[in-house]
Amino acid sequence: MQFADRTVLVTGAGSGIGQVMATRFAAERAAVVVADRDGGRAEEVVREITVTGGKAIASQTDVSVSHDVQAMARLAVKSFGAIDVLVNNAAAPGGDNLVLMDETTWDRDLAVCLKSAFLCCRYILPGMIERKKGVIVNIASVNGLGYFGNEAYSAAKAGVINLTESVAARYGRYGIRANAIAPGSIRTPIWQHRIDKDPEVLKRLEKWYPLGRIGEPEDVANAALFLASDAAAWISGVVLRVDGGLMAGNPLMADELLVESREQTA
Repeated sequence: MQFADRTVLVTGAGSGIGQVMATRFAAERAAVVVADRDGGRAEEVVREITVTGGKAIASQTDVSVSHDVQAMARLAVKSFGAIDVLVNNAAAPGGDNLVLMDETTWDRDLAVCLKSAFLCCRYILPGMIERKKGVIVNIASVNGLGYFGNEAYSAAKAGVINLTESVAARYGRYGIRANAIAPGSIRTPIWQHRIDKDPEVLKRLEKWYPLGRIGEPEDVANAALFLASDAAAWISGVVLRVDGGLMAGNPLMADELLVESREQTA
């Protein structure tokens, strides 16, 4: 198993993408720190892992708060000795439309999505530097690469991408790799409030994806396991788009434009 004898810390691991990543790393024999603001959900994921013979501990952590992150890092080191892989996954999308958005929403989105990644790196990087090895995988978003609404979340994810490149450049000399994953629309519980209002929302989104479907948490987990593994030993500072081809182009839009162009020249 490729992560045997390694410790992986996943933030926002109580549900969705984080939960799937935590269970997948555990299945590869990593010792997993399941960090989530909701301690009950973190404990549930730990039970899911341990019942199948995996090794994990829960950490109830608000990753936007410095002393919480410090306590999380201390717990991980006390329990498993070191942190080999850090996955910054915690997120809170919500701020949409700058003119209508209040400062509290802006501050929350940036704190949970971007400040959290800074704090986790701040308190976990020193141990990696000391051991001359370590991997950081930051979960960004296609929202950090282009306009898809949710301005606060998008600005934070763009910051995550730049932070990833900064860590890769500055700390590569210590054997530390840092990469980001930019998912498109992923079928997770975070969509539920929109599905409740509009049951067809994800179905309508499918047409914008060249591969013809919405992403699943497993798609992001597959990318995270690859980037954290020795198979990616010479990959650092990249943004891996896990988006079903979305950022490469929209064929439906292109077809519509071509039809319109033909009609104008006919």
